[in-house]
Amino acid sequence: MINSEEVDRLREWIKKSDNIVFFGGAGVSTESNIPDFRSQDGIYNQKYKYPPETIISHSFFMQNTEEFYRFYRDRMVYKDAKPNAAHLALAKLEKEGKLKAVVTQNIDGLHQMAGSKKVLELHGSIMRNTCMKCGKKYGLDAIVNAKEIIPRCTCGGIIKPDVVLYEEGLDDRVMSEALDYIANADMLIIGGTSLVVYPAAGLVQYYNGHKLVLINKSETSQDRNADLVIHEKIGEVLGSVV
Repeated sequence: MINSEEVDRLREWIKKSDNIVFFGGAGVSTESNIPDFRSQDGIYNQKYKYPPETIISHSFFMQNTEEFYRFYRDRMVYKDAKPNAAHLALAKLEKEGKLKAVVTQNIDGLHQMAGSKKVLELHGSIMRNTCMKCGKKYGLDAIVNAKEIIPRCTCGGIIKPDVVLYEEGLDDRVMSEALDYIANADMLIIGGTSLVVYPAAGLVQYYNGHKLVLINKSETSQDRNADLVIHEKIGEVLGSVV
């Protein structure tokens, strides 16, 4: 049962804020039936020929491209997933002028599907794909509907998802913009993330305000620094206050 006192305080803070930034992770999409990474049923606890952390690395992609794509289509692409109450609530807050940006570690594109306009995707997106040879851009269908296991461009080059793999750096422009939004926010809502993936999780320390809200089913290392902590499903919480 959600603590009504905590939810009332969250609702009041949102009402009084007009420069909110949301920072989210995999837990935001679990209510859309997309598994997270580190929970008991998460991707990292599934049994594969190679550890998932190894498969979604740059070197593995280059050396074992077929095996990468088998795993990627099976465990990273959820074409039929739909936005849940959390995505819809955030899109509504943006439309009302209260929420200035969504900073996400997710690659599923559900924030945009829900109607959010300012979405900073720290780890890229499955919706964007690029030929490694000629640079031609492709949508998700090129990956999902490829005739071969390895999707190829019309030029013959391999199409690579625009997602940040292990061993790859984050986009400097996206990181800088996210840092700027967080540093200037009057309210920062962190949701659905264990805050263990760096450098993304390090962005939180740039928040200078006094309304740091943490909504996550389990405890995080930042709980002690937050002004309000709610250990519940984020979709249920945001859906009840927005």
